[in-house]
Amino acid sequence: MKIGNTFRRAAIVVALALLSACASGPDISRDINPNAAFATYKTFGYFSPLATDRAGYESVFTSRLKEATRRMMESKGYVYSEANPDLLLNFFANVQEKQELRSVPTMGYYGYRRGYYAGYGATAVETVTYKEGTLSIDLVEPKRKLLVWQATAEGSVSDEARKNPGPAIDAVVTELMTPLPAAGKP
Repeated sequence: MKIGNTFRRAAIVVALALLSACASGPDISRDINPNAAFATYKTFGYFSPLATDRAGYESVFTSRLKEATRRMMESKGYVYSEANPDLLLNFFANVQEKQELRSVPTMGYYGYRRGYYAGYGATAVETVTYKEGTLSIDLVEPKRKLLVWQATAEGSVSDEARKNPGPAIDAVVTELMTPLPAAGKP
């Protein structure tokens, strides 16, 4: 049970990590397999089990991802199907603790007069620890066992996303999947 709880927490942190506190948002990358036959794809489903469900049951994180991706797929004309879908979606999530060294100006003897008494250009180095996460969404053509499309987001955790994960997950999934070709279109 402890491993499942740890993984669920890590997975949620990954989703939250993707909405960076900075204005630029997460780093997004996408790739389409040149052998993909998007003109023929009309239905979709989900891998079972999904890579985000290692504990033997569906996590809240996975439920949120499924809801968000289903909305995006259906908005593009794909129809959900449990029996023989043209595409299967899978999710991968990873979180790592990172450290960054930052140079900050030092304060002189009189703190309110920053820099006046500390020597010209004096700085100190501080270490900042943060979480960085990766979320990937894969679309696989099950008949040929071919990865046809993949989108990945990488970013750091924002306080707002940590407090309210639902909108954070929706926003990241929307950003990842907006360029996905529509059903039956090349």
